[in-house]
Parts: sequence; C-alpha cells; structure tokens
Amino acid sequence: MEAQGRLDLGPPIAIIDIGSNSVRLVVYEGLTRSPTPIFNEKVLAGLGREVQSTGLLASDAVATALNALGRFRALCDVHGVRRLWVVATAACREARNGPAFIAAAERVCGARIDVLSGRREAQLSAMGIVSGIYRPDGIVGDLGGGSLELVDVRGHRLRHAVTLPLGGLALRDLSAKSLKKAEKIVRRELAGVAAIRDGSGRPFYAVGGTWRALARLHIWQTGYPLHVMHNYCISAREALEFSRLVRRVDPETLSRIEVVADARRPLLAYAALVLEHLVRAIRPKKVVISALGVREGLLYSLLDARERRKDPLLAAARELNLLRSRSPAHGEELVNWSDRFMASSGIEETAYEQRLRQAACLLADIGWRAHPDYRGEQSLNIIANAAFVGVDHPGRAFIAGSVFFRHIGLVDDDLSPQVRELLSARLLDHARILGAAMRVAYLVSAAMPGVLPHTPMRVERGRLVLRLEREFGALASERVLSRLRQLARLIGREAKMTIA
Repeated sequence: MEAQGRLDLGPPIAIIDIGSNSVRLVVYEGLTRSPTPIFNEKVLAGLGREVQSTGLLASDAVATALNALGRFRALCDVHGVRRLWVVATAACREARNGPAFIAAAERVCGARIDVLSGRREAQLSAMGIVSGIYRPDGIVGDLGGGSLELVDVRGHRLRHAVTLPLGGLALRDLSAKSLKKAEKIVRRELAGVAAIRDGSGRPFYAVGGTWRALARLHIWQTGYPLHVMHNYCISAREALEFSRLVRRVDPETLSRIEVVADARRPLLAYAALVLEHLVRAIRPKKVVISALGVREGLLYSLLDARERRKDPLLAAARELNLLRSRSPAHGEELVNWSDRFMASSGIEETAYEQRLRQAACLLADIGWRAHPDYRGEQSLNIIANAAFVGVDHPGRAFIAGSVFFRHIGLVDDDLSPQVRELLSARLLDHARILGAAMRVAYLVSAAMPGVLPHTPMRVERGRLVLRLEREFGALASERVLSRLRQLARLIGREAKMTIA
C-alpha cells in the first residue's frame, strides 16, 4: 500500500554531505521548489580535526566516516532512492590522503563524489539562502568544520565568493586549542576580504551546524517562544554580546547547555569567536540563522528556471493543502476570493503581507480531521512549527494566527501568548480580518470547491457586500450574515448580503 501522506513525485532523492566535522544523509521526498526531508541522519566523524596540523584525515575519523557511508548507502536502498548526489568539502579537498579516502568512499557509496572547490562550496551555500529566504539581501557566512565561506547575495545575484580556513575544527587545530591564537588567525584571515565590505546595515545569514547550536542555546536561554531554527533573527548587538559570553566562559557552565550536543560544545567558542569578528567587521543589521546551506543550494541548482521562480512558501503551502485539506481546489479558490476582497477593501497590504495571506488561505483547512474543539490549536501548532522556508517568524505567527481565528473565532484571549508575542499590532489586526473573512467563506462554501467563484465578497460604496448568484441563493442564512457583520465591524463598514 502506498503512503497517502506523500506527494506523488516518484522515487525519493538523496544527498550525502561529507563535511569536515559531520557526515550527513538527507533523503528528500522529491526535487521540488520546497523539498521536504523524509529522513535525516548525521555522524560527527571529525574528518578535518587534524588536517591543518598534519595534512591528513585522521585514521579513526576515516573509519567512522566509511562506516557511516556504508549505513547511508543501505538506507538509500531501503528508501528506494534512485538519484543520489554525494559531495565532500574542505577536509577532503585539502588533506593529502583525501583522494584515497574519496576513492574508498565512492566504492562504499556506489556513487561518484563531487569534491567541491572552495568557490563552489561558497556558491552552493549562498544558493541555499536564495532558495529559502524571501528576497535575501546580505552577506552569507557558512561555517563548517574546515572552512568559512562568505558570499554577498542580492536577490538571485551572488558575488565576492571566498573561502577561508576558519571552520571550527580547522581553527582549533591551527591555534593548538588556544583562543588567543585563534583570535589572531581570525583577524588576519578576515582583513581585506571583499565579501564583507558592503554588508553594513544588511542581514548576515549564518549557515552551519555550530552556529545553529549557538542559536539554539540563545533561544533556550532567552525563552524565545518559537523553537524553529530557520529564519531565527538576533540583533547585531545581541549577537555580539552573546558571542563574547560564549567564548569567554567554559561551555559546560552556560545555562541550558544541555540543548547543544556534547560533540558540538568544544567548538562553540571558536564559532562564537568567528561570529563576533564578522559582526564587528560587517556591521550587519541583524544575524539571521539559516537551516539551509550546501545541500539545499545543490537541489536548487538542479531546478529549471520556472521552478526556481516559484515562491517557496507558497509552494510548501500548496503541497500541504494537497496532502491535508478536504478539497485542495477550495484552497486555491479561497486565495482568489480573498484577493478580490482585499483589493476592494482599502486595507493597505504589502507584497510580503499578500503572500502570507495567500499561504494562510491554502493552509486554512489542514486541521479538519481533528475534533472541532481542537482544530484551531492543532492547525496553529502545525503551521508554527512546520518545515516551511521562505517565511520569517512573524510571518509564521500571522499564518498560524489567521487559521486559528478561522476555527476558534475572534477572541484574542484564546490566541497563544507565544504566537501573539511575535506579531506586530498591524499583523495581528490583519490576521483577525483574514480569519473573519475565512469564517464567512467556509460557512458559505462548506469547504467545497465551485462555490466561492459564484459568491464574491467586496467592499462596494462603503459597504461590505456578499453577493450570492441566484443558483447559490439557498446557501444564505442568518448565521452567514452574522459572520459577515462581524467582519464588517472589523474593517469599519456596514454589511449587506444579496442574491442576484
């Protein structure tokens, strides 16, 4: 029996990433604009821990990596993977015994391994940001175990790609585990780097497992309400102060250090040191954590031009709409129905807010299988924590809040304080308006397609008018009118329902 909760994309695809610190397998549902992982496993082999001092991949690390690759190959077979890409980064390209390891690894994997140049690694990291951040405009920094890649990104344009020997393992090795020596190395390597010259006042996009570990620690220490790593933002000042704290003290003494894996903790100080000096040198507006990097950049590079142009948030919302809604076609009709309502309403809506509203319409019915009393809560939790990309945390909260209001009603006190904390007054107001509009739409249409195109709702001559074509006139009711009046009050209009 085929799984009904999977998209019909054919056999899954997979990437094995042989990094300087970790070796990771990710199996994806398919090659799409918003690829969904269906299996993810990593082994911290530490291939690059001695490359700078000895020029060699450590023998025990090689054995660990080859064992992991054998398991990964078997896992690919279990999943029925037909297309497998294997890439290797800094440690493998720099070590004298790197070619011998790659040859052995290719035999184990049964696939060719692409040893990425520093420039190519930097480009793929940046393409990962392009694939998962809405209209990126800043400096991308990918901190691995062996190297740091820096790229200037403006929309889809990449420039000044550079790779530096400042990965956590490499820096610890070069400095003989001395943070003072490591700081001198960081200053020397960053001096005159073109990629950081134009970063002032723009975001710095932080990619890499150790920086994500730092961000996870920051989330737990500050009590931040959403434990989603992608697009987690820290002000430049806070990032600087937190980095100084982490590199100054023994990691084991830090509050909530248990949220960081034991194997990552020795590298935290080096990652913090690099981040501190980058923030000082670049003077970014904020630090944005990305869960996407080389692997996702590689997948993005394989898409055709039409797929690349798709909005990743809307692509992901359409997939969930297809998998979980009673009628996916109704979700698409709701997008168009709400487009017409907003265009007539006089309510100001930015391009950013429009795409959030459209995503919310596509996701409005994904909780329908839950008990009616819990549909709002379940939908909110799914949306707030889903593996979406192309959306920031306030955007997640808006989408989740809108769908919550659609199910529960417009009582603000019922909305999770954690979600509310992420919303500006403007976004909260828009979420309530959209939730109220969806309550009208779902009551009229019963979540079925073919109704909303014939029951438009617009603001006309200062009144909010719901027009039911004559053949749909029997769908009118006092309850529908009550919900229409509720929405009308929110936007300062009078309500009218007509049948014609």
